[in-house]
Amino acid sequence: MPPTTWMLRRGSLLLLQVAIVSLCVGVTTVVALRVQETQIRSATVERVSDVAESLADLPAVIAAIGAPDAAEVLQPLAELVREASGVDYVVITDGTGMRLTHPTASLVGEQVSTDASAVLRGETFVGVEDGTLGRTLRAKVPITADGLVIGTASVGLLESHIVADLDESLLRLVPWVLGSLVLGFLGATAVDRAVRRRVARLEFELRELDVQRRLAAVLREQTHEFANRLHVLYGLVEADARADALDFIGSIVPVSAGSAPALVDDPGLAALLAARSAELERGGGSLQVGAGSRVLPGRVSEAAVTVVANLLSNAVEATDAAGRVHVLVTADDDAFSVTVCDDGPGLDLAARGRLFERGFSTKRRERRAGVEIPRGVGLALVRDLVRRGGGTLDVGESPTGGARFTATLPAVLPAAGRGAES
Repeated sequence: MPPTTWMLRRGSLLLLQVAIVSLCVGVTTVVALRVQETQIRSATVERVSDVAESLADLPAVIAAIGAPDAAEVLQPLAELVREASGVDYVVITDGTGMRLTHPTASLVGEQVSTDASAVLRGETFVGVEDGTLGRTLRAKVPITADGLVIGTASVGLLESHIVADLDESLLRLVPWVLGSLVLGFLGATAVDRAVRRRVARLEFELRELDVQRRLAAVLREQTHEFANRLHVLYGLVEADARADALDFIGSIVPVSAGSAPALVDDPGLAALLAARSAELERGGGSLQVGAGSRVLPGRVSEAAVTVVANLLSNAVEATDAAGRVHVLVTADDDAFSVTVCDDGPGLDLAARGRLFERGFSTKRRERRAGVEIPRGVGLALVRDLVRRGGGTLDVGESPTGGARFTATLPAVLPAAGRGAES
């Protein structure tokens, strides 16, 4: 998947999560406000109803209605009740709907501005009406004496005050809403990162699995081809056709005769040095075996040959087979030691710590049948063999400016009966 497409999908996923969080918080906030409004209105209805009913049951109110000085007696009482209960108005009327009390004194003695006929018939009213003070939520209760309605008690609270209470509730809710959004966004970001890491890891593993599968197919083909060539070579050797066998090997791997150093008395190591010398000569380079080299027979293990082979291969690749490679190798009763120097580009200081890390390589990867062939294997193998054998491995700069690798391994005792030198 192209990086741009992947980034867009990641961004879309994060935006989707943020949108879901915002939607959930928004819906929750609206529901909370609706519940708060319902609770405030229910509490207001209960409040004005209780005040109106209590006022209508007061003996002083019942006794005063119908008296000549009813307004003078009831107005102070109504104001006292209004202030004590925290409502916006308390109005008491007589049996005809004429006001005996009102927060605005000039309106006392006038008919109420809303229809009071139902209440004067003995019904109770609770609802929202527009009055002289504005739109109010009010409760109207009949005042009775001896079973007859002699007046009404009306108590109300302005809608503007109810809205103010709602606004105050909203202000108290805002920090919680903002906190929920922040936590939701942080949670969405954390989930997005976790999902991205898991998806990236899964994609990496799938890519690696695909590469391993295709690489295995390539290796199976090469193994099959190698087995067929071994059968042919075995047949030539069995038929004692030495020249044909050498020609067949030369058709597979371009080799030329090389001379083994006289002081290297080990067939495998000598053949390896001769082959690498021939390879460098074909490329215009050269392999020099140091004069201090001395290999006694029977002192070279298979691990030592593998170490030398990989260090030489690394040096030849570093010089593109066109440079100079210098080898100093000793194998006696004390130890096996090899130093390989080249005049290649040298070692990158920043990458020196990863040289022996498996899979790490500064060289361009080779592709076969559309599959990248893994690199960074040879030096990792050298490190493992040296560690396993209890030896040492040192890296530095060669006298010619390239790389220098020195590996040592414990001594190998000669096999019995080979007449090894002492």
